Amino acid sequence: MTEAAQHEFSTVGVIGLGTMGAGIAEVFARHGYSVIGVEVDEEGTARGRQHLEGSTARAVKREKLTDVERDELLGRVSYATSLKDLADADLVIEAVVESLEVKKRIFAELEDVVSADAVLATNTSSLSVTEISTANRHPGRVVGVHFFNPAPVQKFVEVVRTVVTEPQVLDDVTALVRTLGKNPVVCGDKAGFIANTLLFGYLNHAVSMFEHRYASREDIDAAMRFGCGYPMGPLALLDLIGLDTAYEILETMYRQGRDRLHAPAPILKQMVTAGLLGRKTGRGFYTYEAADSPVVVPDERTPSADEAPQLRHDIRRVGVVGTGTMASGIVEVFAKAGYAVTYVGRSQEKVDGVAATIERSLDKAIQRGRLEESVKPEVLGRLTGTTSLDDLADADLVVEAIAEDLKVKTTLFENLDEICKPGAILATTTSSLPIIACAGATDRPQDVIGMHFFNPAPVMKLVEVVSTVSTSSEVAETVQALCAAVGKVPVSCGDRAGFIVNALLFPYLNDAIKMLEAHYATADDIDTAMKQGCALPMGPFELLDVVGNDVSLAIQRELYLEFREPGFAPAPLLEHLVTAGYLGRKTKRGFRDYSRR
Repeated sequence: MTEAAQHEFSTVGVIGLGTMGAGIAEVFARHGYSVIGVEVDEEGTARGRQHLEGSTARAVKREKLTDVERDELLGRVSYATSLKDLADADLVIEAVVESLEVKKRIFAELEDVVSADAVLATNTSSLSVTEISTANRHPGRVVGVHFFNPAPVQKFVEVVRTVVTEPQVLDDVTALVRTLGKNPVVCGDKAGFIANTLLFGYLNHAVSMFEHRYASREDIDAAMRFGCGYPMGPLALLDLIGLDTAYEILETMYRQGRDRLHAPAPILKQMVTAGLLGRKTGRGFYTYEAADSPVVVPDERTPSADEAPQLRHDIRRVGVVGTGTMASGIVEVFAKAGYAVTYVGRSQEKVDGVAATIERSLDKAIQRGRLEESVKPEVLGRLTGTTSLDDLADADLVVEAIAEDLKVKTTLFENLDEICKPGAILATTTSSLPIIACAGATDRPQDVIGMHFFNPAPVMKLVEVVSTVSTSSEVAETVQALCAAVGKVPVSCGDRAGFIVNALLFPYLNDAIKMLEAHYATADDIDTAMKQGCALPMGPFELLDVVGNDVSLAIQRELYLEFREPGFAPAPLLEHLVTAGYLGRKTKRGFRDYSRR
């Protein structure tokens, strides 16, 4: 409580004791507040009590609470079935179904129950707090307090102000949230607020990708987990959230903002209508052991173990063209996996640099206990460096990892076509250029494929295996099997801009820039929202500054040119930062200033 606070909060009412409401009640009770939980009937209060008792029992088991603390916590919570029992509450938080009519009715009834200086809050994740507040004669005391699920665990809370929320109410509620050990961020009343606006645009795009059969559900989810370090893939996350909830949030966002990227993908509505709501019904994008079970079981879409990719081509010697960070990493990956590797650089100095880079990497791994000392000479013994492309004549697979310049790449593929033996697979690590253009420069387009490693290649597990319209199925299967053999997670997709990861990641980053550009929230608040509210490893602006704003702009432009989607047009702010030379960490200034750090 700040010294200037005008509202004294000691008793908190929570209306709705489902998973979220019970979690909010637990949070307040854990921090010493008296809590009155209200449900529609005795059965509802019994379920709420069960939620609370189960959650706190798990906390005791994990040694987050002692038995005494748990008893004290539960003793601070009383239960009721009438709003009239909230007469003494200083703060009431509504956590009922996402229905505007239901919420407004509750707020109208509360007007005649609570005291004149009590604060009324809604935990809505998408509905207009302003519209909910119109049910009150004193809308200035209404605020949004959006907890994230599970409320006892998640640290992030969005405090949502309307145009009429009293500043003191806003300040006092924000201070109150801090007393709960949470990190509040204040934002305006816009559908989706910060986290859901950015999260659900990304989730909706993933659904469209699945709906159009660009990639399987398993590959879409694996791509974002292993390529971006996300805790869950987008389709598995939708199953956890509930497809009906996701549909309603997207529908609300679309109705308010008219952004086509928020219009729910048609398959979402079909699945909701069919009752395929995700984990809670036992089936959504995946099939589960039972309703409310997290255990995924095989269904008709699950790949059969008998259909696991096999090496249809004999791969013994691998060639790598390039000497940069990515090329050096790929050389190391194959050499550590037991393959003889010939790598080609433009000068002897660059060739020697690759060997030195790999030796340093191996020494680090040995120091950290991740590699036996005896393995180092074996790995280095598999390497052959050269400045002549002709030395790739015996390679079974050649991986190109040179500059992202289509003209340079197509010239290289023309040369490789002449040099490499018949049946050799030619692969490109491009992250954005059309692979079919490289294939078209050869007389063997059926043998050309994309192998998009992620940086640093020795560490990152994901490889996007990208087939063109000409790539043979045997080549695609061989590359998938080879990636698995060298310890990577291969995902398959077609030859279009962004593949899986960048096509999902960069529109989300672009949306974050637009949010900043509109002065809706600060870069710090947006990063906090996505890291703490959505458990992402980095916030969007942290990530943009690491990737490089020039790289991000180039990828976003490719996506826009490919899909002609207005929402994919690069945000003007990104264009301006690149023009100014603010490229991120590498220039010590991007969305943040790193010169004094």
